[in-house]
Amino acid sequence: MAALSFVHHYQAASTPESPTLLLLHGTGGNEQDLLPLAAELVPGAGVLSPRGKVLENGMPRFFRRLSEGVFDLEDLRFRTTELANFIGEAAAQYGFDASRIVAVGFSNGANIAGSLVLLQPRVLQGAVLFRAMVPIVPDPLPALPRTHVLVSNGRADPLVSEAETGRLVGLLKDAGAEVTLAWQDAGHHLVQEDLARAREWLGSKFTKGERR
Repeated sequence: MAALSFVHHYQAASTPESPTLLLLHGTGGNEQDLLPLAAELVPGAGVLSPRGKVLENGMPRFFRRLSEGVFDLEDLRFRTTELANFIGEAAAQYGFDASRIVAVGFSNGANIAGSLVLLQPRVLQGAVLFRAMVPIVPDPLPALPRTHVLVSNGRADPLVSEAETGRLVGLLKDAGAEVTLAWQDAGHHLVQEDLARAREWLGSKFTKGERR
């Protein structure tokens, strides 16, 4: 569907206590890529899955970068606001609870999710960040005392170092977020352990009526 500002897929939650998962794909993906994960991570969850608008050599992304690991921060700010506005529009159109949105992002999608947490702190109740790095360092930092974040990164990731992961976790904690770090024996690709840890974490935080 493309009636709103992003081409996207939407699926309503099957139970009123379930969150809506905001699925954010990696570079070269689209709105279909992470759909198989949704039912595995949170059975019955709602799904809002947009396609990134920026093209890099024909591959969709959520924001521009200047080179590998070097982000266009002006574009990142603009795209983060644009995505936040889309989420609000979608909640109004589809009638889901805007206070029960949890992002699940991979790589570029994890980075825009992290930017949402830091720049638009009222949009997400929480986020699962697979293979994420520091997207931006706001000044001043937001206050995130009730925001839950899972960072699941690979120890052998050639793109995201352990030091960069530590910087991200430290930044989120400095802003007051409740952060869980899960290390995987993997590179930049997802493995079953990522999904098992995320499923357990999401179940403990968001499927028992917990609200901000």
